[in-house]
Amino acid sequence: MEMSQLRVFRAVAETLNFTRAAERLNMTQSAVSHRIKSLERELGEPLFVRGRRGAKLTQTGKLALEYAEKILDDADALRERVSERVRFPAGRVRAAAATQAFVHIFAPLFESFMRAHPHVELTFRTTVSTEQTIDDILSGAADVGFASLPVYSSMLEVVELFEDELVVVVGAGHRLAKSATIQVAEIARERLILFERGASIRRATDSFFSRVGIRPELTLESNDTYFIKLMVEREVGISLLPAWAVREEVAAGKLAMLRIEGQRLPRSVAMVSLRQFQPSPVRAFIEYLLKHKPELQAMALGPGPR
Repeated sequence: MEMSQLRVFRAVAETLNFTRAAERLNMTQSAVSHRIKSLERELGEPLFVRGRRGAKLTQTGKLALEYAEKILDDADALRERVSERVRFPAGRVRAAAATQAFVHIFAPLFESFMRAHPHVELTFRTTVSTEQTIDDILSGAADVGFASLPVYSSMLEVVELFEDELVVVVGAGHRLAKSATIQVAEIARERLILFERGASIRRATDSFFSRVGIRPELTLESNDTYFIKLMVEREVGISLLPAWAVREEVAAGKLAMLRIEGQRLPRSVAMVSLRQFQPSPVRAFIEYLLKHKPELQAMALGPGPR
């Protein structure tokens, strides 16, 4: 039994005329007759008595009309309710990433999204690794993830949001704090405070070390951005972080950032979600971030080292 059959049946029952019902539905009379005959065969009873002057409901037809009207009314109510939820999304969106550093760049958009969608609850949590972020998306533990490229899975929708660049970060009292650049050899002699393995920033850092052939001395590992910055500020060591993650501390004179002479450490950050039709709150969140990609890119690059 199909909804289209019930709609045709209701139209014929209301007009008691196959021709007028066909005109109302913008269908041919033969198509209307076919739908009614198909419904009658499925129910096993005639719904109308056909005559020269039109049609008349049988007893079974009258009973069927009561149910058909209720089903169609409920379907219309459902469509209206869902349509309202699409216009005014309500529910939860769970975002995840392998580093708290992303909070710095996404916080303004998260805040404006929640103001624009007051009935959507947005949560953000830090996973232990980029791989865990992807696993959470695939398992349904998170709705949207943020990770540096590349990310491969036929089940995932991966959309690049912005490109940023890692820079060397030192304390304001470090001997190189007033320099614009640092050489690779100098990094090799420094103690480093890095993100734990598995984080996208650490993957980019390790890739750089492998490319330039250095094995720097490691002092601390953490997945807490604030802790890493605090340790660098106290000159326990230096670190490599996205420029935007330390912009406030640099402006306050607590940290300094330097580019690596002759090197660039670009990184592409993507939004990851399941490749399927998403609930309206998740769709609204994804669409909002895509709409504001230029703002994200501007915040990611912005003013860099001197």
